[in-house]
Amino acid sequence: MKRTRPLTLVVLGIFGALVGFFLEVGLASSGQPIISLPISLSITLVAAGAIVVVLAVPIARAIRGTNPHPINPFRAMRIAVLAKASSMVGSLIAGLGLGVVIYLLSRSVVPAVSSLWMSIAAAVAGAILLTCGLVAEKLCTLPPEDPDHREPAPDRRLS
Repeated sequence: MKRTRPLTLVVLGIFGALVGFFLEVGLASSGQPIISLPISLSITLVAAGAIVVVLAVPIARAIRGTNPHPINPFRAMRIAVLAKASSMVGSLIAGLGLGVVIYLLSRSVVPAVSSLWMSIAAAVAGAILLTCGLVAEKLCTLPPEDPDHREPAPDRRLS
């Protein structure tokens, strides 16, 4: 599995911001109430980020050799994929929250301050999930092989 590219995270963040902004514009122009991101979203994102890091720590210990118990490689792969997905979802939700914040601040009449703070909290929580996903992905990464410890190449001389 390859590491998450920064370009992917930036593109997902921009896409989330555009979706958040234009969704709010569409709802407001049609007379519907705008989306107010709940505080439970922020709490859940931070908790999910913490869980991802906690799940990755035993794998990091096994890679360094400080964990006496062997780790199932399928479990390690699942946690690495979970970490990658967490970073991508965190980028998307951070962008979505940022798009909603930009919409709220671009209006001549700013809506309730609570909806602004909840949107900021969602953007920050998305960034926390993104960071936790990247940290967990780093914890699940095998170190590069040392070229000095390779097995010697077989002798190819003709006898």
